[in-house]
Amino acid sequence: MYQTYQVKIDAFEGPLDLLLHLINQYEIDIYDIPVSQITEQYMVYIHTMQQLELNVASEYLVMAATLLAIKSQLLLPNQELETEDEMFEEDPREDLMRRLIEYRKYKEVANELKEKELDSNKIFTRPPKAFEELTTDKSVVRGDISIYDMIAAMSKVFDRKKWNRPLETRIQRTEIPIQQRMDEVLEQIKGMKHGVPFEQLFPHYSRSHIVVTFIAILELMKSKKIYCTQEQHFDELLVYNMEDELWN
Repeated sequence: MYQTYQVKIDAFEGPLDLLLHLINQYEIDIYDIPVSQITEQYMVYIHTMQQLELNVASEYLVMAATLLAIKSQLLLPNQELETEDEMFEEDPREDLMRRLIEYRKYKEVANELKEKELDSNKIFTRPPKAFEELTTDKSVVRGDISIYDMIAAMSKVFDRKKWNRPLETRIQRTEIPIQQRMDEVLEQIKGMKHGVPFEQLFPHYSRSHIVVTFIAILELMKSKKIYCTQEQHFDELLVYNMEDELWN
């Protein structure tokens, strides 16, 4: 008998958010989207999410079908629509482009409102209080790593593990406690001033171990015990112990 891990992560904001992430990552012109390339990369993310047994919402699958449909339309002969005054070619990407532009505007406005909210929170005062245990030089600047960056890193883990040795296709009933794996990850990166490469946190070939390790990393990031950085797009993720950074 085998057991699967069912995981739901609230960090996903929807398929349009994933598409915007890909557009920014690959520096794509939103007004001239290369559908073949964006579809291929989108499907890599969906496939990796399924390998990790994450709860992939139906809207992601609907968007995948939409991208494949647009890709198919672009392979067909140009469709020209004739009006009274002119003829013009119908671009299958137009609706998607319009939705993405609108979504990007809403997201930018949301970010501006969030910044204003944070600024407004700073205007309240309170009586002076000494914080001897805190110093100004112990702030930690964390990399702007999104859940999509984590999924991309996991895609590389799956690919390389498969290349070196086939992954187990079945998940053994023996469970690996999340908390135990969290403790092991913390111990592995403890004292590593230059960080630990993300892929080194996945030493075993079993799918169950890979999935549990990924969940453990997300839980540690959520509880602010570790953080990840990435110098540039597509570079390897480095994982750091937050406590080490605070006291170095």
